[in-house]
Amino acid sequence: MTDWKAVAVGFVVIVVVGIGGLALPLIGQIGAGLLGGFAAGYLAGGTLGNGAWNGLVAGSISGIVVTLLAALLGSLLGLAGGPLGGLLGGVGVLVAGVVLTLIFAIDSAIAGAVGAWVKG
Repeated sequence: MTDWKAVAVGFVVIVVVGIGGLALPLIGQIGAGLLGGFAAGYLAGGTLGNGAWNGLVAGSISGIVVTLLAALLGSLLGLAGGPLGGLLGGVGVLVAGVVLTLIFAIDSAIAGAVGAWVKG
């Protein structure tokens, strides 16, 4: 069962650490997913599966939100290249965002299981 309070805390941790992690492009984002997933899993507690699930949900939601915001920004900036530039800019960022969402989800799930294990 999803512990929405744990997911919300994990989401906030991922976003805050991810913003700070922009200085280290890939490492900062992976670290954000690990910390947020661990926080969600720790707060949710229970079994490893429960911690992994809550970490996965927190990572997925944050990845989706970041992807949608980046795609919107890419589309707006791409409009300088005309309608086709906006479409290609938005779609390119959207594809990269799907990969980012998978990275957030996978490492957050692993860290969530570890968080639940540490608490248990």
